[in-house]
Amino acid sequence: MPSQTVTVGSRVGLHARPAALIAEAVGKAGVPVTLATPGGNPVDAGSPLMIMTLGAKQGAEVVVSSDDHAVLDRIAGLVAQDLDAE
Repeated sequence: MPSQTVTVGSRVGLHARPAALIAEAVGKAGVPVTLATPGGNPVDAGSPLMIMTLGAKQGAEVVVSSDDHAVLDRIAGLVAQDLDAE
């Protein structure tokens, strides 16, 4: 499965709000997407709870994987954004 390694951009990491926004985007895409810390087990990116179990803080690397390249790019972009910015 193709993947990209990105750096978490949200100030407080992948907690509830960013996890919910990422999971919502994955759900709308309708294709499987996983997130993992390097060397860690992948989790379903369609589940905010599973995303939060990664414990990824701002500046941490996360591997985003999906067979759909457009979705992969979109979700990787979300992980890299500060989704807490208002």
